[in-house]
Amino acid sequence: MTQIAGTINTETSRPLMQWLWRGLILMATVVLFSLYSNVLDEYEIGIVVLSAISLVLLGQNWPGFRGHIVIVAILSLFAVQRYGNDLASGNTDFFLSYLLASQSAFMWMSALFVMATVAYFSGLLFRSEFTEKTGTVLTWSAATMGMIGLMVRWKESYLIGADVGHIPVSNLYEVFILFAVITALVYLFYERRYQTRSLGGFVLLVISAAVAFQLWYTFERNAHEIQPLVPALQSYWMKIHVPANFVGYGAFAMAAMIGVAYLLTSWRQEKNPQGLLATTMPELVVMDDLMYKSIALGFAFFTVATVLGALWAAEAWGGYWSWDPKETWALIVWLNYAAWLHMRMTKGWHGRYMAWWAVIGLLVTIFAFLGVNMFLSGLHSYGTL
Repeated sequence: MTQIAGTINTETSRPLMQWLWRGLILMATVVLFSLYSNVLDEYEIGIVVLSAISLVLLGQNWPGFRGHIVIVAILSLFAVQRYGNDLASGNTDFFLSYLLASQSAFMWMSALFVMATVAYFSGLLFRSEFTEKTGTVLTWSAATMGMIGLMVRWKESYLIGADVGHIPVSNLYEVFILFAVITALVYLFYERRYQTRSLGGFVLLVISAAVAFQLWYTFERNAHEIQPLVPALQSYWMKIHVPANFVGYGAFAMAAMIGVAYLLTSWRQEKNPQGLLATTMPELVVMDDLMYKSIALGFAFFTVATVLGALWAAEAWGGYWSWDPKETWALIVWLNYAAWLHMRMTKGWHGRYMAWWAVIGLLVTIFAFLGVNMFLSGLHSYGTL
């Protein structure tokens, strides 16, 4: 009877929480428009409405995401209130200096992601469900601190000057943080959906690598300093093109790391069917399906981002496509994953070959994202290291 009552209570509370979530997002959207409608153009209004719809769809059946957004909103607003109109408060205010200023939040994010990686692998190694759950909590905490840092950095840019203020997705430093947060959220979504944490350490490895690069970039190149936007980036297109791109990058990175886990697990199952990986990792068919869905998600967003990039290029440079090195390599990435999905969906390819392909695809994507900036020049040269 107790179990039945618990089930009834859960089924009753779920629609209520969904309606409360929808109401909360609607209220936040109305407040946003009432405060800033005088400075929003029609494109930015469209972005706000689309963002609100996306938040509703993501949060209504994903409790963890609802909590994430609420905490980000509360702490970001608290940090903005602590700043007031004085950027120097970030050095004197306790909460800003040690927790909520963008640089402080990013340092917390970095530490938490590394700790989450260790927790996930420790849980796998020692077969500890509690330790793996700790990895999940740490990952949520890291993603939350990273998002808070981005929101607060947005405010900080405007405190420097109205002509400097911009959404924090304009350079390699900012987008590496965005990559870490988005990849973590994509992973956490699939972790809940597939009810497995054994893949967490593998996915968190690529996030920790991004964190390591971001820290090097911070201390070696002072990349954390907020700079005015170059003219080509002073566009509303940046607010949708870049986030869409990095949902794609995050999903591709996750697919590649699942591919690594698939290859290691299949190899160990042949060598030692009773070994650690063979007995603790998800079934190969589950990893294969998750790899496919991650690439499908990434491909959809990367396609949208590529189209948006072409529209942005037409506005900024007068043409939709110019065979700039960045554009060319973006096309190579798109064709690579289009071929992967084609062979999977029409030929039924799966298994090790597709896992290897996913891993190699990530290397191609990394070169398109970083290598082009390092070794080639073109219209996108503002993104150089």
